[in-house]
Amino acid sequence: MADGQSYPVDEVNKVKRRHDRGHYDHETVHALLDSAVLCHVSYVIDGQPFCTPTLYWREGPRLYWHGSSASRMLRNLSEGEPACLTVTHLDSLVLARCGFNHSADYRSVMAFGKARVVEDQAEKEQALVMMVDRIFPGRTAQLRQSDKQEIKATAVIYMDIEKASAKIRAKGVADDDEDYLLPIYAERLPIYTVIGKPEPCPRLMDGVARPANLAPYATGRLLEEAAKESYAAAYAVAEKA
Repeated sequence: MADGQSYPVDEVNKVKRRHDRGHYDHETVHALLDSAVLCHVSYVIDGQPFCTPTLYWREGPRLYWHGSSASRMLRNLSEGEPACLTVTHLDSLVLARCGFNHSADYRSVMAFGKARVVEDQAEKEQALVMMVDRIFPGRTAQLRQSDKQEIKATAVIYMDIEKASAKIRAKGVADDDEDYLLPIYAERLPIYTVIGKPEPCPRLMDGVARPANLAPYATGRLLEEAAKESYAAAYAVAEKA
């Protein structure tokens, strides 16, 4: 639900090139975050930069992701490690009449804050539930419960969004005026991430059917639509509160 607020803007998150494509309002930033499932988290440890792909989820202005308890990143999180989490939706490849004008249509988010480990056991266990249920609402209740060793081996990391910016290009072919008179082919090539046909585990027991709560993940549906619907379902109670 839109709250009319925006993230503060400074030299860290300000969109400098093509600032007209920049957005800082919560509604735009959160919508792009909620319609994706994979992010990349960047941070620096002992002078060495790292960029880690991982699944993530959002609760208000807080982002969560999981990792191994043996991860090198966890050594530096006791006081909070500056981090940048990014998400990108690639919408098209753009073929222009000049190499300089070749481009892509996209929607992206960069979120900044300090990454910390979830230390409270109850909060961690709830976060591990939402790690699954944010993508597949209600699924945890259908599963074998994780044992203590599995929970211990999994670290949950969170980052309160201090600053964020979204950048959106939705322009298609944008050549120089004089280039439109050239006999050169140009086009916008739409790109979609769609859900394929489910492939049931070959070792399913007889009579085990696909649960009804997986219906949002239907063959041929856009992943971002399913992800957005699942997010809304998973947090319906919280959003009504």
